[in-house]
Amino acid sequence: MGSLKVTLCAGAALATVLCAPAAHAYAADGGGVSVTPSSPAPGTDVTLRVPDCTEKTAVAVSAAFETDVRLSLAAGDGVLVGSSRVRTTVRAGAYAVQVKCGDRARKGTLTVAENRRPDTRPSAPASPVAPVDAGGGGTARLAADSAEQARSAPPGTAHTVTGLVLAGIAAVAVALRSVRSRSRGTD
Repeated sequence: MGSLKVTLCAGAALATVLCAPAAHAYAADGGGVSVTPSSPAPGTDVTLRVPDCTEKTAVAVSAAFETDVRLSLAAGDGVLVGSSRVRTTVRAGAYAVQVKCGDRARKGTLTVAENRRPDTRPSAPASPVAPVDAGGGGTARLAADSAEQARSAPPGTAHTVTGLVLAGIAAVAVALRSVRSRSRGTD
């Protein structure tokens, strides 16, 4: 078992050593702007992530965005994060995304997909058209179903033996109490 642990640790160390230069080269090339989703349609909200930036805030610029994207630290991991929307009038194709991160410029590419469906946003806020099954009325059926499932199996031998043992202990306790009360003379 000990040699397996040593082998796994050595493999992990080797993978770390081999992958570190590739990650360094990626950051040195000015890359590192990731866009999610990777191929949004016009009108879609996107999230940008820029790792290993020396600044706490930055601005991402692209002709595909409605406005410039303000990036800020998401957590303690040093990744700048921001959101924007792809313009609804943009055509399908590749668009450059630029972020100035300290004294280095980071670049990425946003590939806008064809708008496969028309704009389906409602013109007015949606409102309920029927009452929602909630509260006692909506949950009563669920409670009844779960009670049926809980009672689906009859008590087994273990339950019967446990009940008989408890009944016997109770009978002995009652008998002892009546014997004690008779011996004291209080009835």
